[in-house]
Amino acid sequence: MTTRPHLRHVLTATALAVLAGVSAAAQPGAPGLRPAPGPPSNAMPVPLQQVRFDQKLDAPLPLDTTFKDEHGATVRLGDYFGKRPVIVAFVYYECPMLCTQILNGLVSGVKVLDQTVGTDFDVVAISFDARETPVMAAAKKATYMDQYQRPGSERGWHFLTGDEAAIAQVTSAAGFQFAWDAATQQFAHASGVIVATPEGRLGRYLFGIEYAPRDLKFALMESSAGRIGSVVDQVLLYCYHYEPATGTYSRAAMNIVQLGGAVTVAALLGFVAISLRRDGRVPAGH
Repeated sequence: MTTRPHLRHVLTATALAVLAGVSAAAQPGAPGLRPAPGPPSNAMPVPLQQVRFDQKLDAPLPLDTTFKDEHGATVRLGDYFGKRPVIVAFVYYECPMLCTQILNGLVSGVKVLDQTVGTDFDVVAISFDARETPVMAAAKKATYMDQYQRPGSERGWHFLTGDEAAIAQVTSAAGFQFAWDAATQQFAHASGVIVATPEGRLGRYLFGIEYAPRDLKFALMESSAGRIGSVVDQVLLYCYHYEPATGTYSRAAMNIVQLGGAVTVAALLGFVAISLRRDGRVPAGH
């Protein structure tokens, strides 16, 4: 059986078209059966590559930087320093998830402390979104005042907004680097808070979204040079060591051994003194 000439032409053209389609699909980025290769699965998105939270322990904050408080008044960052330690949180008020978790964790941690915001230490939240306004800051403050519920503490909670220059100045000094993610229309940023000294120096970094009351208390004690906390707290702090890599306090084994040895020696001396006194070898007045 012979193939008609026009049918041979149709089959030949069809075969060439199929071959051309397969060849085009094999080319990266070309339309066809095989999609263009995407980024490697282990590649970090570009915005996240710009996100860092570097510890700059003992570095000073730029206290002359000006912001707007939740009432719309112009304030200096230094207005909140000088008397007591300050917990600094970099957030933005319309953040759909992470920033809310940071503030929730902070409020949960400080609620169980014996110390009170506004009396023993202050909290300063700084928005790193220059588009946000004092109205947003006031609404955020009202939310957390309802959660904290300690009368008079509102004088120690401060929610600030500022322009890009002010934000860049303070976040750079603190080692907080963030980036705008156009794909999600959100900021990419790390989570954590900083406990600063009354003089405005960076004392301790606590990372994550939950802050153990013990870590908060120890950080406040150290940042206040021991002016916060009881004698028992000071003894407990001696048994713990700040770990910059994790932003937490861990048990210091050597300190515990030394403290245990000192307690043992004191107990033995006390026992000997009592025994000698009972035997009448030491006058009662000694």
